[in-house]
Amino acid sequence: MSNVEVLPLLEPAGAEAVAPCCPPLSERPFTAEEAERTARMFKALGDPVRLRLFSLVASHEGGEACVCDISDVGVSQPTVSHHLKKLREAGLLTSERRGTWVYYRVEPSVVAALGGLLSAKN
Repeated sequence: MSNVEVLPLLEPAGAEAVAPCCPPLSERPFTAEEAERTARMFKALGDPVRLRLFSLVASHEGGEACVCDISDVGVSQPTVSHHLKKLREAGLLTSERRGTWVYYRVEPSVVAALGGLLSAKN
């Protein structure tokens, strides 16, 4: 049995499952709740180390990365773990423990939702 934690895009940890948040910015103004959830995502990505870790996972071969492959980002291992936890809590990463290592992945729906959020109306 796998120990996989999957958090939907922009949904706070522990919340009930909902559709990925938020229409494109150009479609309509956000509700207060949509703005709050979206801000949590951008806040998580607003740290350069977190953005780099997110990028390392997203661009890693096969779309998943072992923490052992992405931990060399200029901060200590406990700090890397802290930043990865923040990215998971924001719903940007999922993780799975395999033996002594934890593997992270960005779900394709997250990347699609991020792109859609910032897309312009045609």
